[in-house]
Amino acid sequence: MNGILSQYMLRTILAATAMVLVVLLALAGLFEFIAELDDTQGDYQTPRVILYTLLRLPQLAFEMLPVAALIGSLLGLGGLAASSEIVVMRSAGLSVNQLAGMVAVTGFALLVFTGLLGEFIGPPLDYYARNMRLEARYEQDDDRLGNETWVRDGPVILHLERVSSEFEFGSIYLFLLDEHNGLASIARAENSGIDDDDRWILENLRETRFRDDGVQVVESSVAVESFDIDAEVLGISLVKPQSLSGRGLMSYVAYLKRNSLDSRRYETELWYRVARTATVMIMPILALAFVFGPLRTGGAGARLMIGVVIGLAYYLASEMLANSGQVFNFEPAVIAWLPSVTLAIVTVFALHRVR
Repeated sequence: MNGILSQYMLRTILAATAMVLVVLLALAGLFEFIAELDDTQGDYQTPRVILYTLLRLPQLAFEMLPVAALIGSLLGLGGLAASSEIVVMRSAGLSVNQLAGMVAVTGFALLVFTGLLGEFIGPPLDYYARNMRLEARYEQDDDRLGNETWVRDGPVILHLERVSSEFEFGSIYLFLLDEHNGLASIARAENSGIDDDDRWILENLRETRFRDDGVQVVESSVAVESFDIDAEVLGISLVKPQSLSGRGLMSYVAYLKRNSLDSRRYETELWYRVARTATVMIMPILALAFVFGPLRTGGAGARLMIGVVIGLAYYLASEMLANSGQVFNFEPAVIAWLPSVTLAIVTVFALHRVR
């Protein structure tokens, strides 16, 4: 019997959550499309703006799933409460803990879906969409294709003026530090790139070395260097944290820490993503606690308003804490988990009151 009821509640909550998510994505996609119309340039016109918006939808869905899960659960479970189906379940001998366990099954299904979406679908499509937009906007201007970046490999700091998708960098500056972090040499190559063996090929290299007895200038037409920075790390350094998978974030955080660089921004995104995924499982249980109260006899509008208020409060608190944490150097894990832990405490307290 419990298995049948669990499946029934699973279908009810998932159907309502899917409906809410579609509505939220339609609104978010419309706003994204309107915003992108102001940036049309070159070959980046309306058809590609539509494609860009569509490719961004999975990532937007990942970001909105906690709110969609809460509103959908309130609507689905609220409908069951309004038709007295939950009352019948209680009368049949099901405790609040048993009902919470059934709802948790739905939360776990949403958690798995959110994890897969945020790891394997959303980030790759978001990265492809941003690259497509960049190439379409500057396809006729090769000098503007690519991105500027700074990377570090131990005592060597590299400034790449233009990184293309084929990892051809144009001119590059290399700054070598001594054991006291003083400047030991400066070098510039007119052209550079990474070959298939992750070796750095530097063309027309001119290096100025600073010695105690003077300055030495060394020139070479082609130089081959081996840095502990491969194409994967370099590519990650050019990607916005939101467009990285969890594996990419962990890899880049390890690289930053290995080179004594600030990794808070990427650590915050990593923990924020994990906490957001876990929060999806909490939302249906929180909704169950609410529908036992005055929302049991309330209409869909009241349930929708409660869901919007709580979801908006969660989203604003998460964003505010994530941004302030980077400014004030708070621990990324604590900042990212604080809203989720708060929701979990509220959920436990609300269920305890129901008993």
